[in-house]
Amino acid sequence: MPRPVPRRTLIAGSAAAAMMPVSALAVGHSEQAAGSDPGGHGASPVLKLRLLETSDLHMYIDAYDYYRSRVDDNVGLARVATLTRAARAEVANAMLFDNGDIIQGNPLGDYVAQPGHLDPAQGHPIFRAMNHLGYDAATLGNHEFNYGLPFLEASIKGARFPFVCANVEHVDGSPFVPRFTVLDRTFTDEAGVAHTLKIGVIGFTPPQIMVWDALRLNGKLRAQDIVDAARRYIPELRARCDLLVVLCHSGISAEPRVGGDENAALYVAGVPGVDVIFTGHAHRVFPGPDYSGLKGVDAVAGTLAGKPAIMPGFWGSHLGVVDLVLKRSADGWRVDSFHTEVRPISQRRDGKVIPLTQDDTAICEVVEPEHKATIAWMAKPVGMTAVPIDTYFAFVGPDPSISLVNEAQLWYTRPLLAGTEAAKFPLLSAAAPFSAGGMGSGAFVDIPAGPLTMKDIASIYVFANTISVVRCTGAEVREWLERSAIAFNTVTAGEKTPQALLAADRQTYNFDVIAGLTYEIDVTRPPRYDQSGEVINATSHRINDLRYAGRPVRADDVFVVVTNNYRAGGGGSFPGTGQKKIVLNAPDGNRDAVLRFVADRKRVDPPSAPVWRFAKPVAPTIVTVDLPTSAEALASSRPDLRRLSGAPGGLIRYGLTLA
Repeated sequence: MPRPVPRRTLIAGSAAAAMMPVSALAVGHSEQAAGSDPGGHGASPVLKLRLLETSDLHMYIDAYDYYRSRVDDNVGLARVATLTRAARAEVANAMLFDNGDIIQGNPLGDYVAQPGHLDPAQGHPIFRAMNHLGYDAATLGNHEFNYGLPFLEASIKGARFPFVCANVEHVDGSPFVPRFTVLDRTFTDEAGVAHTLKIGVIGFTPPQIMVWDALRLNGKLRAQDIVDAARRYIPELRARCDLLVVLCHSGISAEPRVGGDENAALYVAGVPGVDVIFTGHAHRVFPGPDYSGLKGVDAVAGTLAGKPAIMPGFWGSHLGVVDLVLKRSADGWRVDSFHTEVRPISQRRDGKVIPLTQDDTAICEVVEPEHKATIAWMAKPVGMTAVPIDTYFAFVGPDPSISLVNEAQLWYTRPLLAGTEAAKFPLLSAAAPFSAGGMGSGAFVDIPAGPLTMKDIASIYVFANTISVVRCTGAEVREWLERSAIAFNTVTAGEKTPQALLAADRQTYNFDVIAGLTYEIDVTRPPRYDQSGEVINATSHRINDLRYAGRPVRADDVFVVVTNNYRAGGGGSFPGTGQKKIVLNAPDGNRDAVLRFVADRKRVDPPSAPVWRFAKPVAPTIVTVDLPTSAEALASSRPDLRRLSGAPGGLIRYGLTLA
């Protein structure tokens, strides 16, 4: 689960670029050699080649929001396909690649992954669409493994283009998919002469798949460090090709490499032999301001370690474009100059989303059967809720969506632990508000009292996680909550000017609330941890008055905590988690547990009693949260919130007094 960026942030940034002249549109232009013959005459042919990239599509094929049953102009391969056809029409030579996280990520992906829903004769719908669009190659993202190896293998059989991944292999050392491939492609140079080039393509995915999907992969696959695999296999591929393209499903970090890094694209770009590197995983846009100021990164020119690079957002928000000018000399073809660009499918203007392209209707037609079936599946009723369930206020107090998930996880897990050693310890449950403004489109859960459908359950629990249980001490539980509490800024008690409560880089899926406990969060104290799980303020403690059943939690208390496989395996680097801590890996998904709980109860009433509260500062302090207009009616019914003003992105700013 990479850190998501609010969709409004991406659209705002890319919209500004979209309105610039082409020469200023996040362009990198590196004159690596002088004296090129622009006409392609003489002994040094010049060939222009355009490389196109998509990444992190996450099954967003149609421009459609299955959670809200409406068109979404921010997403969709169908929209990117229109940009792709236009980009191809502008040049003589083009290739198209995908950088992973393809088959999982929205209800369409979940529907197809249900037993019996993937028709081998027809093939997986997203690969039918990608075949229609004519992809040249792809790599595996970490989410490709979420539904298990049998489903992944059955799915990629339908792709009429090669998958490559150099750092994932079977336990016997044989590659899971080819580590790399060499594509023979015939292109036309500037003089109209045809040349056949060998395009080498190699892929990588985060080695953390062995943590995040340990239950599905242990004993079957193993994953190498990305850079170690790159250094091992790139020289072999370089000797076989004229141009070497890296499909790196990994983000960009300029921190010193430690080995096993999740975000390793910059390090790979520095491996000798790389010509172009495509990145992804981080759900961001590059070139762009997100990566300004990093050593080895040119966020304007679009280079990593001097190599042209692209990261095209997520869910089909952008098309990545790298234009190469190749020149042939006695030593073969080399990159003479380049131009990098990201093309958005929409932009935000005056708080509204403006589409910049339209559907490729052929792509929509290819996936229409599964699209319609998913809509029908999502509308299926499963129970009732006695109260509204929303996530607008998940960071300011009791949240009904988290309460429902925690209640369901406890209900599901108790029978499984009965009769085991773990049953003698108090059982807690950890859950986070996935859709609370950080998963794109300003997404929030907003379910009125009344019927609950599959769509509602899927909006509450968006990931294909499975139930896991860990055993940890009271001291570890306290540190777990300290890690969770980094979602908040540090505020100054008594400050007269309202202060933003939420950290800009908060990860909603890492704000765990642990049911079965009560505790305070003191936001006037600096965070103890950073996003990587490292202690940065050793003397600071935000978690106070931690209690179980009314009594203070002692450091040597022992608890078992039900969570998901991602967290239990160490995802997010939370204290108290990791493979050695796991006492149960259940066969069912967390969403399935919620679904069964609702169906069993028929009518649910998520508890509103607070698990946590803010500690009172030494003087009254006003903090602010920005919420969409859809939260206005609910916010007006809360006496603790006061509307202050408008906020960027068409939001409303509310004040909360800590006193």
